[in-house]
Amino acid sequence: MSTTCRDSFTPPWILRSALLQTVLASRKIRTRGTKTVRRRAREIILAVDDGVRLQGFLSPHPKGNERGTAVVIHGWEGSAESAYVLCVARHLYDQGFGVCRLNLRDHGNTHHLNQGLFYATRLEETYQAVKCIGELTSPHPLYLVGFSMGGNFALRIGLACAQEPIPQLHHIAAISPVVNPDKSTTAVDRFPMIRRYFIRKWKRSLKKKQQLFPGAYDFSQALTEDTIRQMSVLLIGQYSLFPSLADYFAAYTLTDDALQTLHVPTTIITAQDDPIVPVDDFHGLKLNQDTRLIVHRFGGHSGFIEGLTLKAWHERRLANLLTDGNSTRSAEP
Repeated sequence: MSTTCRDSFTPPWILRSALLQTVLASRKIRTRGTKTVRRRAREIILAVDDGVRLQGFLSPHPKGNERGTAVVIHGWEGSAESAYVLCVARHLYDQGFGVCRLNLRDHGNTHHLNQGLFYATRLEETYQAVKCIGELTSPHPLYLVGFSMGGNFALRIGLACAQEPIPQLHHIAAISPVVNPDKSTTAVDRFPMIRRYFIRKWKRSLKKKQQLFPGAYDFSQALTEDTIRQMSVLLIGQYSLFPSLADYFAAYTLTDDALQTLHVPTTIITAQDDPIVPVDDFHGLKLNQDTRLIVHRFGGHSGFIEGLTLKAWHERRLANLLTDGNSTRSAEP
């Protein structure tokens, strides 16, 4: 099922390149105007099960969070300081929401908080962190916004709510979510500029982890590789309990009917030209009436930049999508 929007996204021709949209999403120049939400943020360390600690930056709204609190989760190798996270935080804050920017394990400056490595399968700790934020900001509504890998986490948190609800959670927005990590890994490796960007950040993260826990990790072999897939093969084989990379990917793949039991109202936003997340996987999704899928012709990966001001379509639309998004309508994309 997909839906159309009365306010669809069509960028000017100069911004229609998928790679340009993808690159612009993370440019720091876009963070102008985010000082207020950052200045009013306080660090919170969320202690969850098994001694795991995750970091968030909570910016309560001075008007009392009546509209609710939005938890924003970055993509892989991003952080709470990523431009796309800060820009969404600014827009939601300006429209009356409290905001909590959550760092996944080993993202941002959090490598020291836990000895174990980050895996995309570490859902339980992220679910518990979001639940804690809901309790901290209760009784106001809670909303969850995830980008890319963070969108995958957001969708799986929604699925987990079928077994153990987060009472305050009213709506989920997943922007360019990874639904088939195997295909996305192939796609990233296919584009040299994107591949180099992620490899540089991942290797920097691994070096930091190894320096903090020298007795636990030796990434010397992985650090010589130049593709995401081969680095993943080595690290999954050396440090995880998964028998293969395919088994690891399968553990957080969300294709076909994987989202049918998602009954938290949800909006998924993606682009036909996304260079990282192939759109075909979304056309094959079997969704229920609580989930809205919006597929734009343009937008790249987590981009949707509308013009030379570098503001994004989802930033402008998100407050309404979260609060009015409970109704879904079937339509052609």
